[in-house]
Amino acid sequence: MSYPVPANQVETLYEIKKSKFIALAGFVNSRESAMTLLDQAKAKYPDARHHCWAYVFGNPNMPTSAAMADDGEPSGTAGKPILNVLQHKDIGDIMIIVTRYFGGVKLGAGGLVRAYSAAAQQAIDALEVREEIVLDDVFVEVDFKHEQFVRHIVEQASGKIAQCNYSHCVDMHILLPNAALDDFEQQMAPIALSIKKQR
Repeated sequence: MSYPVPANQVETLYEIKKSKFIALAGFVNSRESAMTLLDQAKAKYPDARHHCWAYVFGNPNMPTSAAMADDGEPSGTAGKPILNVLQHKDIGDIMIIVTRYFGGVKLGAGGLVRAYSAAAQQAIDALEVREEIVLDDVFVEVDFKHEQFVRHIVEQASGKIAQCNYSHCVDMHILLPNAALDDFEQQMAPIALSIKKQR
């Protein structure tokens, strides 16, 4: 399984009736990383009235988590329209924060919804994406003489060796793309002392 995620952070500016909407979009994959990005926006624009946001974690077709906040704007006029934009895009592990400077002219509930949607959309349009490949955990035990062979196969499959423990044999924790698992198991069958998968 792979899905598009933000490859960079972008910031865009949307202005309407003297109000400024500064949208920041970037990669987040946990509540902690999302709150760090929010803190960055607040630190950069400390005098702004609102920092409204939404995020989606995981594969956009079946997200593991999604959340939003209006940060003082009327309920449903900020976080929801930002989340709505995210849910209609095929991008996962993403957060958009829209920082608003009030320009003195009230936009009304409908105007706010349109402005937050437009600001979020503008940020998405400016964003570059990359493929995020989901890696599965595989635990393999092999004799010392086979370690280099296993490393070679893992590298060819675009996987990673997460950890190696040496005792009477080599105990390897490997991260592999789902699509490479069957091939890997076939190649390991003659040499592995044990092989376990975690999905």
